[in-house]
Amino acid sequence: MAFKEINIKDLKENFVKLIADEWTLICAGNKEKYNMMTASWGGFGEMWNKDVATVVIRPQRYTKEFIDNEDYFTLTFFGDNKDIHKICGSKSGREVDKTKETGLTPLFAEKGVYFEQARVVVICKKVYCQKLEPECFVDKSFVDKYYPDEDYHYVYVGEIEKVLIKE
Repeated sequence: MAFKEINIKDLKENFVKLIADEWTLICAGNKEKYNMMTASWGGFGEMWNKDVATVVIRPQRYTKEFIDNEDYFTLTFFGDNKDIHKICGSKSGREVDKTKETGLTPLFAEKGVYFEQARVVVICKKVYCQKLEPECFVDKSFVDKYYPDEDYHYVYVGEIEKVLIKE
């Protein structure tokens, strides 16, 4: 099956459901080396007159190194299949070959890496990054609940350059 490019505004998906329930793989890198991780937090919207996706990554995640070193990252959605996410969310690419363990087939675009098994792919150009700071939380309960180890996420905003859907 091939992918077809569509405008993000033509995607008939509930973005909250996509991220929170279906989850996504955030991937960055190139043909020589890449890594991906499961994410269930993030968002889509409009900022700086651009369609954007926002992802958050903790500093210890291996994928963060790839996003920091690349201009692009991808978000790949597979439907309700959580087997891929169980591996990519619990194992580090520093220690295992996640592609081999998941059986995923990587596809290399000029602006990112995504996977043949995907049903939706969002290719993003990195435009902003900032670490969350504890003093900026209005609801201080989030600090204790989500950051007991003080490993505050980095927020990445990516301009959505391309959306692909499985035909």
